[in-house]
Amino acid sequence: MKSTFTYMKKHIWILMVSALGCTSSIDQNADNIADAVDPVADHTLTSDQTHNKWSRTIEPVLSINSGEVVEISTAEATDGQLTIDSDTSDLMNLSFEPIHPLTGPIYVNEAQPGDVIAVTLHKIEIGDWGWTAILPGFGFLADEYTEPHLKTFELAGKNNVRFADGINIPLKPFPGVLGVAPDTDSLLSTIPPRANGGNMDDPNIVEGTTVYLPVFVEGALFSIGDAHAAQGLGEVCGTAIEAPMKFLVEIELLKGVSIKEPQYENDDVYAVTAYATTLDEAAKKATRYMIDYLKNNHGLSGNDAYMLCSLAGDLKIAEVVDVPHMLVTMSINKEVLNK
Repeated sequence: MKSTFTYMKKHIWILMVSALGCTSSIDQNADNIADAVDPVADHTLTSDQTHNKWSRTIEPVLSINSGEVVEISTAEATDGQLTIDSDTSDLMNLSFEPIHPLTGPIYVNEAQPGDVIAVTLHKIEIGDWGWTAILPGFGFLADEYTEPHLKTFELAGKNNVRFADGINIPLKPFPGVLGVAPDTDSLLSTIPPRANGGNMDDPNIVEGTTVYLPVFVEGALFSIGDAHAAQGLGEVCGTAIEAPMKFLVEIELLKGVSIKEPQYENDDVYAVTAYATTLDEAAKKATRYMIDYLKNNHGLSGNDAYMLCSLAGDLKIAEVVDVPHMLVTMSINKEVLNK
């Protein structure tokens, strides 16, 4: 069983397939993934229109039609508990209750369970400041690094920031969290990534990327936040350069499409994502998702798709700290797929 859709980005046809649902196809018009001209926003959301749980019971703050563009401002991850003037002592009073203020949810008209929404990040603007920290009890080496530590950064007008003498970090902004509501009345934590997306912490989801999210509830209920100005793959100490940010996003509804977990693409790669409680299982799931994509999109047999994953597929750890789930991606360069 499979579901197929054809999604046109200006003059380029992109075929995306999953191993769920029944066979169907649709044609959709959309802007080029990396369009030279940013679209004009149809709507605006501010950084105080937020929530920080995943649930179908959270009321939307905006309803849109497919293809509309929204300018979305997001708060930094502590929702104002830290400022540019904070120091390490402020971490001792930090509450995790307000963590991850997500702007949204956005109700997408006509979206139904089993559909997919395509979220294109047309533009990302970094806020004036950011922070990173070691938080006791949190992080990949939490048992070894038990004392709090905080660094703050001025970001306004900068392409990189000074971390220490002779060490500068290039800024590469992206949303740490973006996703849709799961099909539950429970209020789920935003900390771990799930099939609905959420806290994927993948630094490759940058400006110009289109993220495909499976829909689980009527209206999809899309939210975004936890913006990062810079982060390495893994986010091993548990934080990135956490910063306020502004996103210009276009949301397309794709009917007749079904995927199990988020996938994304930009001008360079097509990627699948997979979460699990171990890196081993997440990596296996990501490999299976890419095999399915190659079989159904590019006409390969299972054996050939498996071999191509070995020859050209890049398995990457996106995050290892958002317990109980870890996230792994597999990507293939479009130079391989489009020639």
